Amino acid sequence: MNDEHETLIKELIKLLEGGGAHATLKDALSGLPPELRGVKPANLPYSIWQLAEHIRIAQWDMLQFSKNANHQSPKWPDDYWPKASTPADNTAWNKTIEQINTDREEFIALLKSGDIFQNIPHGDGQSILREALQIADHNAYHTAEIVLLRRLLGAWK
Repeated sequence: MNDEHETLIKELIKLLEGGGAHATLKDALSGLPPELRGVKPANLPYSIWQLAEHIRIAQWDMLQFSKNANHQSPKWPDDYWPKASTPADNTAWNKTIEQINTDREEFIALLKSGDIFQNIPHGDGQSILREALQIADHNAYHTAEIVLLRRLLGAWK
């Protein structure tokens, strides 16, 4: 791997982990009172729980697609969004956050393991680079929505 490739991977990791120019997902969820996880502010279609669970599902799908030719993506959009606005319990909430973190780390390991420019053999032109950028973009977008919901709920720093 040449220096430029290594530099790009380091920058992609920073992008996937978040921060820099905006709050990380960890920052966006830190200190969130449990009773606000399922609240939908007026005229908004989703809660913080639904956003967090959507991040988990979409990131998991992109990870699995990137490494498994037999992976079947969930049905869009129905299976990418939880129906319930509130997690069943603290265990469900914690499991979602843990899987987001674990899947991100697994994708970072995949990112470090090969040629990020090569097309994924079972895809239709996608590469690990494209999937990394898509995960980072998707997660940043929804992290910003979580921050906005927290502001509307009066629960942001």
